[in-house]
Amino acid sequence: MSPEQQAALKKSVAIAAADYVAANLPKGSILGVGTGSTANLFIDALVPIREKIRGAVASSKATADKLTAIGIPLFDLNDVDVIPIYVDGADEIDPGFSMIKGGGGALTREKIIADVADQFVCIADDSKCVQTLGRFPLPIEVIPMAVAQVARAVSKLGGKPMLREGFMTDNGNQILDVSGLSVSDPVAFESTLNQIVGTVTNGLFARRGADVLLLGTAQGVNISRRA
Repeated sequence: MSPEQQAALKKSVAIAAADYVAANLPKGSILGVGTGSTANLFIDALVPIREKIRGAVASSKATADKLTAIGIPLFDLNDVDVIPIYVDGADEIDPGFSMIKGGGGALTREKIIADVADQFVCIADDSKCVQTLGRFPLPIEVIPMAVAQVARAVSKLGGKPMLREGFMTDNGNQILDVSGLSVSDPVAFESTLNQIVGTVTNGLFARRGADVLLLGTAQGVNISRRA
């Protein structure tokens, strides 16, 4: 797939996601919005329906800035009781709707908002679909003083961790990107990684995977729901 074709698929699925929000977000509700290139296109697609959205909870400063620029009010998650819909992309998604996320570095806040949301809508192009997670390096957000310790622990689990150089999360932490994995049991492996002392969270979204997948393909946008 060429970069131009992938960009076109991302734009089509972003527009479809805005249509989905327009049809399914209850009036007066707060929308959860993720981070990344597809999420940015989704925000652009919200412009025609922004008056219908009371406000949004953003998963990153970059997303917050973009939402503010189009006139959608921001809410702190601590001031919100219910998020009916959370829309975000994925770096990989498997047939069970478990995902690897965090290529943009916002995995912890994304995971928190996803946990609060009634419905997680994943928006992706079909290049992100895999049978087994692990082709895309798995991000792990780590307390800075624990980077070496977490890297050693992950190596014992078969991963090849690499520090994301020159990057700091919005939470003031660092990220290890772990390659060489084949994640056959995402729920169990997510829990295993979270038990490593010094880990804030990891980019496996399996215990709380997507509920709905809007998938951009050459034939159009397919909508499917987790079984």
